[in-house]
Amino acid sequence: MLIRFKKSYEKIAMGLLSFMPTEKDVKTLQLTMKEYDTKDNWQLYLWKQNDDFVGIVGVIKKEDHVLEIQHLSVNPSHRHMGIGTKMVQELKDKFHGVTICGNEQTASFCEKCKGFEQNIHS
Repeated sequence: MLIRFKKSYEKIAMGLLSFMPTEKDVKTLQLTMKEYDTKDNWQLYLWKQNDDFVGIVGVIKKEDHVLEIQHLSVNPSHRHMGIGTKMVQELKDKFHGVTICGNEQTASFCEKCKGFEQNIHS
């Protein structure tokens, strides 16, 4: 289930985000976390399965009725179990009527999820 990020989950969120190739550098990761913490249109959600957080998805509200998936990552030991697809589907359910698309890093995954727009930058 998707759970909205809160400050007490910061270390968990940073760990999950660090699995993304663009977030390997600590300074970059800290800047990303600051963006989610300070910008109203940036929202971060963690995926909880059983009692563990195993995935993370970050979205940006780009314009009315458009969400861009900025970050999407699953703990390597939980990959290939459909968690990424479940996170995207739950976003779609949560933001009913909103177009959800990917950015340069997430577009290829989003295209694999049926019913989602392609990268809005293409």
